[in-house]
Amino acid sequence: QLQLVESGGGLVQPGGSLRLSCVASGFTLDYYAVGWFRQAPGKEREGVSYISSSGGSTNYADSVKGRFTISRDSAKNTVYLQMNSLKPEDTAVYYCAADSSGIGTIVAATPYDYWGQGTQVTVSS
Repeated sequence: QLQLVESGGGLVQPGGSLRLSCVASGFTLDYYAVGWFRQAPGKEREGVSYISSSGGSTNYADSVKGRFTISRDSAKNTVYLQMNSLKPEDTAVYYCAADSSGIGTIVAATPYDYWGQGTQVTVSS
């Protein structure tokens, strides 16, 4: 069974950090670009970051640039999203997704073939 599982979400105070993990099972994540998306209550899903299959290309939404870092660990079949200097407006359910083209994007969800179930991130004092 092909599956993506996110973890690492939780409740954190403003200014804090979290590291989200996206683990693939049933397939090798190395061949896929991986994107992180988020959806806050009452808002549309938005792309946060992606990393290409080679790891040579990454991109970030303007709202998270300089605060979030995406990376991948082939040995663990995992992609990470390190989130620093978190703000209340970062509160959302975060989803990872895998794109078989290997390219990746944050402007659309349609290229992605597989999605995780999401992990809740809440930034609040």
